[in-house]
Amino acid sequence: MSWIREGELNLIEKLSANVLKAGPMPKHVAFIMDGNRRFARKKNMERQEGHMQGFNKLAETLRWCKHLDIQEVTVYAFSIENFKRPKDEVDGLMELARQKFERLLEEHENLEKHGVCIRVLGDLNMLPLDLQKLIAKAVVTTRSHNKCFLNVCFAYTSRYEITNAVREMAWGVEQGLIRASDVSEVLLSDCLYSNNSPNPDLLIRTSGEVRLSDFLLWQSSHSCIVFQSVLWPEYSFWNLCEAILQYQLNHKSIQKARDLHREHQALQQLEADRDCIAEHLQHHGNGKPADAQRRQEALLHYAACREERVQEFLQALKHKRDSFFNDLCIPG
Repeated sequence: MSWIREGELNLIEKLSANVLKAGPMPKHVAFIMDGNRRFARKKNMERQEGHMQGFNKLAETLRWCKHLDIQEVTVYAFSIENFKRPKDEVDGLMELARQKFERLLEEHENLEKHGVCIRVLGDLNMLPLDLQKLIAKAVVTTRSHNKCFLNVCFAYTSRYEITNAVREMAWGVEQGLIRASDVSEVLLSDCLYSNNSPNPDLLIRTSGEVRLSDFLLWQSSHSCIVFQSVLWPEYSFWNLCEAILQYQLNHKSIQKARDLHREHQALQQLEADRDCIAEHLQHHGNGKPADAQRRQEALLHYAACREERVQEFLQALKHKRDSFFNDLCIPG
């Protein structure tokens, strides 16, 4: 089954999509695709077939998102916690991933045509080496595409992602790229696996479960979260429309919360910069209190230097991550 499905919406779906698009639309939607195993039990089929049906539904959902002008989709494909499942199921999921990433590489012309960029978020070192190489090739091959984005969370949990971001900042301090005082909420966000993406506008979980299961905890703090009872392989265009309608009904309050949070972050950074400047002037001011103009000039200079350090650190971090994928693509 192809990752990218061609085909138009039917007439009723088109009309409904146009009505929805008259209102505020989410640009980034995240899915916890839950219910594959329960679907398999319900249909008296093997678990592996349930997971296969789940992938097919993802391909169909991506088509709907394309017609709804949703430019970015993030999916929870495999949690680190899933490694605790029975070995035969884990092995089956790894084999399914191999098949699907091999198929994706075969479809590179179609991906280029639609401008699809594939990103895989998680610790790939936990995966078999051959699968790491397939994933890396898919990521590198589509890296320059920029019309729409599919983020696949694989060997991922949010707590692991946040912990890794803290490690990356500690590495930056150890390397002398940034100072401990440069560490901030904004910088941590920039060190997450998802640093290239805006936070999701809408997060959907299927199967009736009402928890996030360690998925995008940091990124979804100001997202519309919708829990739906339908099993993932049975997900429909109308389920997606229902979730988008929930987003639209809550759009104003979500946007207000995001704006307030951005203002709070800016104030936090300003206060942190002022504290650093006050400490600096106290130690280098020869005992004389600095006037307002001198403090302001020092603050602006410090903020500019901090931003330069942070950007150099983020470039080094990007190079490190890109090199990891590039090295996996080297034959041998």
